[in-house]
Amino acid sequence: MRGLRAAASFARRRGSYRSIKVALGDSSPRPSIDRTTEQELAASLQSHGIDSLHYVFYDENRGSAGGQNTLFDLRDPDTDYVFVMNPDVYLCPDVFCELLGGFSRPEVGIVEARQLPLEHPKQFDSFDGSTSWASGACMMVRSDVLDKVRGFDGDSFFLYCDDVDFSWRTRLAGYEIILQQSARVYHDKRLQPDGRMVVSDSERYYSAEAALLMAWKYSRPDLVELWAEELMATGEPPHLKAVKTFRQRQDAGTLPAPIDPEGLVAEFVGHYYGEHRFDVRV
Repeated sequence: MRGLRAAASFARRRGSYRSIKVALGDSSPRPSIDRTTEQELAASLQSHGIDSLHYVFYDENRGSAGGQNTLFDLRDPDTDYVFVMNPDVYLCPDVFCELLGGFSRPEVGIVEARQLPLEHPKQFDSFDGSTSWASGACMMVRSDVLDKVRGFDGDSFFLYCDDVDFSWRTRLAGYEIILQQSARVYHDKRLQPDGRMVVSDSERYYSAEAALLMAWKYSRPDLVELWAEELMATGEPPHLKAVKTFRQRQDAGTLPAPIDPEGLVAEFVGHYYGEHRFDVRV
């Protein structure tokens, strides 16, 4: 919130935005802040150029996609842009201004921030920033684009790949995705002593489940079967559970309807969703 406050203050001084409103979603088992703390936080934000704070306690874990969609519904009708950030992201003061600069062309639908100190490895054009998809850790979206693509697919994705799917559907709608290198944020990622990223069992499960869902939704049944076989071969409980859950949904007919059969936007490169500039040790 301190980083958000500083970024808002900087943007308002520059005259980049006429109004900034914050919606904070809480998926905790019980409210993380009480009414007094909420009021104090709102007052602190307002003193730095943020018009209001709307705190929403979900009373359930709706996942990344479902939680964001709930907050999207709180937008004012005249909202121009929606900014999305994870709770483990810390903003540089000029990030709002730099992200806005990425919308210089009307065909740009989403502008993504550059994550530091561990950059996301996916490829982007060094000249215009175009990329396959935008990370939901920190991105800005045109509000009308959000309406056209109907937000995230919370029915299919609980965690992971909801941002890839959202980006690909945005591209199917005729818009471009941009990574704005000058818009910088710190994304808190932890490493093991050997340099590998720390990955929990829940992350292993949801990333595996999301991979199967992406292959299914984007009309690649061949990848579904290949990846399911590979996941089963690992023998790891999170992977076995992911395949089992996917098969249960498949048998029940609750998987998403396949789209993009021509492969117009879907980019499956190995186990990635687009070309990568470098490998990441996991």
